[in-house]
Amino acid sequence: MDIPLIGKWRRRHGVARGFAVYTDGAPDATGVAELLGECELLRARAADDGVDLDDTPESLAALDQLAPSWRDDEEVLSDLGNDAGLYLGTVMVLTVPDAAWEILPNGHPVVRLASGREIDTVAIGHAWAESGSPELSQVLAESSED
Repeated sequence: MDIPLIGKWRRRHGVARGFAVYTDGAPDATGVAELLGECELLRARAADDGVDLDDTPESLAALDQLAPSWRDDEEVLSDLGNDAGLYLGTVMVLTVPDAAWEILPNGHPVVRLASGREIDTVAIGHAWAESGSPELSQVLAESSED
């Protein structure tokens, strides 16, 4: 349903964003990594376009080349932005030495690099889903240099 007032409000205020992880006590690093790496919507969309998301840097480059058909659907845009950010973080944790997921006190997941720098991959994923920039593969390359 297209409601002009809501559409104008969304364009002015942006889409609601976020993903939170809450645990009882200290989070299990393996369990958190598996949960954050699922990215079902992104994996399904990529598979529909013939892209295999195998958690490698090459798969990020392939994602960057997809035609952004999701940008017309605000609900899908938000969910896909979450998934893109979580997938970026998953590839970082698997390929960048000493990178690891960290769950902030508010439940928000970030990737902490060996340098101590925190990368909010979910915010990056939303920017990528909305505009195609920054490219996910470029973010990974820059984080590998830290």
